[in-house]
Amino acid sequence: MTDLFWLIPFFPILSTFILAVFGTKLPKKYISLQACFAVFASFAVSLISFLGLLKTGPEQLPLLKTLFSWITAGKFQIAFSLQFDSLTAVMTLIVSGVGFIIHVYSIGYMAKDKSYARFFTYMNLFTFSMLMLVMSSNLVLMFVGWEGVGLCSYLLIGFWYEKHSASNAGMKAFIVNRIGDAGFLLAILFLFVHIGSVEFTAINQAISGNMITAGFATLVGILLFVGATGKSAQIPLYVWLPDAMEGPTPVSALIHAATMVTAGVYMVARMNMLYSLSTTAGNIVALVGALTAVFAASMALTQNDIKRVLAYSTISQLGYMFIGCGVGAYAAGIFHLYTHAFFKSLLFLAAGSVMHALSGELNMQKMGGLKKYLPRTYYPFLIGAIAIAGIPFLSGFFSKDAILTSAYAQGNYLVWALGILGAVMTAFYMFRLIFMTFHGKERLEPEAKKHLHESPPVMTLPLAVLAFFAVVAGYVSLPAVFGKNLDWFGRFLEPVIHGHAHHISLGMEWLLIFISVAVAVLGIFIAYVFYISKTHLPSQLAQKFPFLYRLLFNKYYVDEAYNALFIQPAVKGSELVYKHFDLKVIDGAVNGAGKSANAVGKLLSFLQTGFIKDYALIFLVGAILLLGYLLF
Repeated sequence: MTDLFWLIPFFPILSTFILAVFGTKLPKKYISLQACFAVFASFAVSLISFLGLLKTGPEQLPLLKTLFSWITAGKFQIAFSLQFDSLTAVMTLIVSGVGFIIHVYSIGYMAKDKSYARFFTYMNLFTFSMLMLVMSSNLVLMFVGWEGVGLCSYLLIGFWYEKHSASNAGMKAFIVNRIGDAGFLLAILFLFVHIGSVEFTAINQAISGNMITAGFATLVGILLFVGATGKSAQIPLYVWLPDAMEGPTPVSALIHAATMVTAGVYMVARMNMLYSLSTTAGNIVALVGALTAVFAASMALTQNDIKRVLAYSTISQLGYMFIGCGVGAYAAGIFHLYTHAFFKSLLFLAAGSVMHALSGELNMQKMGGLKKYLPRTYYPFLIGAIAIAGIPFLSGFFSKDAILTSAYAQGNYLVWALGILGAVMTAFYMFRLIFMTFHGKERLEPEAKKHLHESPPVMTLPLAVLAFFAVVAGYVSLPAVFGKNLDWFGRFLEPVIHGHAHHISLGMEWLLIFISVAVAVLGIFIAYVFYISKTHLPSQLAQKFPFLYRLLFNKYYVDEAYNALFIQPAVKGSELVYKHFDLKVIDGAVNGAGKSANAVGKLLSFLQTGFIKDYALIFLVGAILLLGYLLF
């Protein structure tokens, strides 16, 4: 049943080719049918391969398929080979399954867009690239998929390139990710020089054979994590993700919430043996993740753009995933990646449904009271908010609790405390969004209210499906307090994950769960007081603490600082080089060569007049000079 796993990525690339060549000539119905079917076919093969994997012994993993020899340069030999194991199975099911749901939603959301075929071409190219990333058997082929999803992110963020803000956001994402990718490339080179291979199996064998020291593992682990901070939007390279909301909302749901931004988390989990060898690298991953979780959540507290709130929320939740991986609970990190794919894509698509109803409005201050107009959007949105807040017994509760419990059990109390702080802020800003958008006083613009309407079934049915999974997805891994051997998800990943489990008493675990739930309820209660019960409090607090409010509202001025420290010096430096080196030295040399040749040509032109009498005179003068030379 698993023999055909290597076909998983090739359905989307075939669809991409067809749409790229014939898309503008095809009717929209065929475009959407063909694009959705390709992703569904990948999901079907992923599901069949997953079921076959359940009957495959751990000693047979990973399953490998070498398609052809790709790069051969001396000792540097890379095969175009794919692998399939339990971690790959989880990722392919997420990418193709959630991707298919979002593709269906996109049929309604993008129905009136003039570049309908181009949108689905990019989306299927992204799906192919993401599947290549998670299925590659070596770091070089993974890097190709890594760059492929980066390219698609750039194309889809700037999809409406006529808007200056969209094209700028695309360039920002592309450049920031190149910074992180430099670290990734260096790590690949170091590994190849040290062990002579970049195959995952060879790397793990080298670690098992003590060929890699803890110091070398720290160096490579940190360099790989530099790449992860770019792709998965962690401090200090997170700044591109909020601006990525300039792209269509289905792009935000698929690429910038459910799949591409989790690539860094997947890569750290895939390299778990390397990170387990280095306590330093693991601690850096956990601490950066914890700081990012709190930092991004604090910025979401005051934002009024509905999609940017969700963008900062995504950055924060990615931080939680890195906490899990950093403390050695790789299965918990991937578990949160899995549950997050459902409730965060749900939240983005529900936000898109709100925008669709309000003719593109993003400002929550111009919403309110939408519950009665958009019930099919409201209830899935509410379920997603409850899930991400960590309320029992929805999916987000189980995965976030697994991460925080693991951090505490490891003894990393600072990381646990930061995670708890992030949890209370998460509950607050998500229900601030719910209350400002769907409850309270209507603040709709007259024109927006005039055209207010619920989204069509092709958009609301995907919301219902994602809401269902946002509720039930967490039950594949239950805490020890609910009984023994209920962590089916963790056991499924055991052949790939080699982290060390840290155990605590059941009483302590109950206490940690109670604290986690209590802070989530506290966050929701504060949001209710601020935005339903006593709506004057937010403005009063903003007036009482104006500096703090401005600091949060302006996102700590990080973009402004980067602009002053890096962008403007680079721009001004480039202008100086252009004016004083390009124009005067480079252009001067080129133009000078041309002018010199022109001057020589003019001098020689006196010898080429075209008149026989001139040539005769020159011949005579030459003869006299020659005779004079011979005489003297």
